[in-house]
Amino acid sequence: MQGLLIAGRYRLADSIGSGGMGRVWRAHDEVLHRKVAVKELTAALYVSESDQAVLLARTRAEARAAARINHSAVVTVHDVLEHDGRPWIVMELVEGHSLADAVKERGRIEQREAARIGLWVLRALRAAHSAGVLHRDVKPGNVLLGRDGRVLLTDFGIAQIEGDTTITRTGEVVGSVDYLAPERVRGHDPGPSSDLWALGATLYTAVEGRSPFRRTSPLSTMQAVVEEEVEEPRHAGPLGPVIAALLCKEPAQRPGAEEAEQMLAEAAEGRRPHTAQAFIPTQGSGMDTSGSYTSGSYTSGSYGSEPYASGAGTSGYGSGPAASGYGSGAAAQGYGSGPGASGRSATGPTTVAPTAAGPSSVGPTTIGPTSAGPRTAPARPRRRRLRTLALVVAVAAVLGGGAAVAFQQWGSFQQESDAGGATPAPATSAKSTSGQEGAVPDDWERKDDPLGFSLSLPKGWKRKVYSNDGALKQIDYSPDGGKHFVRIAIDTNPDFADAFQHQKDLEQQLQRLVGYQRVAMEENTYRDRKGSLWEYTWTALKKDPPHVPGPRHAIEETYYSREGVEYAIYMSSPAADWAKTSKQFKWVLQSWQPPNAG
Repeated sequence: MQGLLIAGRYRLADSIGSGGMGRVWRAHDEVLHRKVAVKELTAALYVSESDQAVLLARTRAEARAAARINHSAVVTVHDVLEHDGRPWIVMELVEGHSLADAVKERGRIEQREAARIGLWVLRALRAAHSAGVLHRDVKPGNVLLGRDGRVLLTDFGIAQIEGDTTITRTGEVVGSVDYLAPERVRGHDPGPSSDLWALGATLYTAVEGRSPFRRTSPLSTMQAVVEEEVEEPRHAGPLGPVIAALLCKEPAQRPGAEEAEQMLAEAAEGRRPHTAQAFIPTQGSGMDTSGSYTSGSYTSGSYGSEPYASGAGTSGYGSGPAASGYGSGAAAQGYGSGPGASGRSATGPTTVAPTAAGPSSVGPTTIGPTSAGPRTAPARPRRRRLRTLALVVAVAAVLGGGAAVAFQQWGSFQQESDAGGATPAPATSAKSTSGQEGAVPDDWERKDDPLGFSLSLPKGWKRKVYSNDGALKQIDYSPDGGKHFVRIAIDTNPDFADAFQHQKDLEQQLQRLVGYQRVAMEENTYRDRKGSLWEYTWTALKKDPPHVPGPRHAIEETYYSREGVEYAIYMSSPAADWAKTSKQFKWVLQSWQPPNAG
């Protein structure tokens, strides 16, 4: 396409960046006689007609978002035009390379220079937020470093504009998983503080040469974001407390943009920002005595100050296999640079460890209070395991440094979308499930599970270990590989002390499911113990592998033993089969015997 004239005005010269969703060209504006960058949406050539419409809408939204921001640290959009039935974006050409390229070449960025870069990115974000725009994909590949020393934020391809109708599909979480804020992984709507979290992760990558939460898979990376505290940076110097403050797990505990700008300005001058300590706990990690997140065990004066070994900077920008140029594209599989999916492996879990019954999801948004003991004692660190539910999860194609996450993941082992044409029939849940609902059928067989529990099921249902995470164990029984199944979860160290509150917390995650609807959720008594029964429906989509799309129905009984063990008994099937499945569930509850029940 080199030499092609677009819209009778922009002549393409050479490609300076490419990725899964598109390509960025250096071009010449033959009307104004200036160099420009032209972004081509190549993915529109290969997707379905319905997805193509989404891609086109996102490209236009990217241009609108950037056009609303008037700041020298934001790449200027000159024009949006149509060619070959696709939109092309004409932008300011920045001669240089991305922060991701600089880190890759140098190993890491000197702390004061990183603070300067962060200061300009923050100013760009403040301008964007003032214009009602959330970036939602701040990462090293979207920070451009000009040869003239300028720092610019680019790629508003998945930005959210206040007042615009969202074009993100229900249940979809977009952004590079390394840099998604915890609240976004949990399924909550992003806010300005989510962009600041991503800035903190970007600065960590700059000074340490590696992503703070990158693990060996998208799922384990998201688990690390939600559950784990970041390893203390060794080369951050005065920037260390700022990074720690921005990476507070809870959005309300992070500094605001104005406070963060002051901190970064001090760090850029080589001074330790004392105000940052207000956002950083000085002792312990994990959760405090109120059940809120802490941000690690950073203490004043503990940060290293080793400078990077400088090397020659790359000329031009957008070099590398998924060139950073103008970042990760507008939609589902994104493009751009940054550490790729197969990048540096870090210590930490490699699989997501769910915490209770149901199809896959990412962990609860809050957890109950801990037993703190004396006020002078540090809080006991609590595990933040990821409870599995039928929730769309942001896992995805990480192409060339982190792509937008856009498909729904249903679980490591069981994947549950299926056909079903009938409208789900509401089921009435009794206040007590301990009463008899008819005898268990004679042709059912007793399953004595190796974990010590037992239950009755129809003949032919096979056992499969869903997860074994120390205190938490989950076992599935299914006759057809997960189309219909029962899941038993046993957690000897639960995050909640009340079944009803736990289910309410989990329900917050399900709001993004297509057609999620609560049928019932109410406290009850099961086996003479306080419990909670939760029933709900949703619709599985065509893109949810491996089954046919359609309505599904699920029900879960959760209760706690006298010893404090949480038991969850969950059952799910296509909605068309629910009349039969709901009867089976009652028989399962009747037949259930926990470990050591005699």
